[in-house]
Amino acid sequence: MKKIIAWVGKVLLALFVGSIVLVALLSVFPVYFTPLMGIRTAEQAILKDKSLAFKKDWEPIENISPHLYLAVVAAEDQKFLTHSGFDWEAIEKAFEGNKTGKQLRGGSTISNQTAKNVFLWPGRNFIRKGIEAYFTVLIEFLWGKERILEVYLNVIEMGDGIYGAEAAAQYYFKKPASKLTRQEAALIAAVLPNPIRWRPDKPTAYIKKRQAWILRNMRNLGEVKFEE
Repeated sequence: MKKIIAWVGKVLLALFVGSIVLVALLSVFPVYFTPLMGIRTAEQAILKDKSLAFKKDWEPIENISPHLYLAVVAAEDQKFLTHSGFDWEAIEKAFEGNKTGKQLRGGSTISNQTAKNVFLWPGRNFIRKGIEAYFTVLIEFLWGKERILEVYLNVIEMGDGIYGAEAAAQYYFKKPASKLTRQEAALIAAVLPNPIRWRPDKPTAYIKKRQAWILRNMRNLGEVKFEE
């Protein structure tokens, strides 16, 4: 029994150290592939009526339009620059909504989403959420806000086989991410809750309504300023 406990302890320690090393490495190196990308590619390969599609280009944040990172903050996480990875007020509202059966968005922050997209698989069980929280703390500590948003904008799913701001800008608007307008950025942010269902270049009435809401939030926020 003692040997088993010692072995488990060694495994957990190795995983702990390995996770820190991995997060530290990704604080400087681009993230070119994620578990979700692998899952989506496998789904495309299995479904015979779908051709394989994979569009992704890494761009540093200075090559991405400030309109886009303002838009995603306005749409997904307006407290991004001030929280430590968790929006406790949003989490509480989501928890209360779940208890009453109301359809509310979850309390997931951009930091949570980045941790999930880079290191984990899709899912909602407590074990996966716990690991997500752990990686959220790590990236908040080792990366900082600018790097978190840079990675988020480069790995987020923005369509069927389309990942990241540059691929989305090229595919939907035939221009680099650096040239996206305020309106285009708001449209991209508007479809993020379900980019497989919706397209920013063919917005439905609902997406246009979300775009208008995001544009109002962008005006209220002003700009995204990172600490020097």
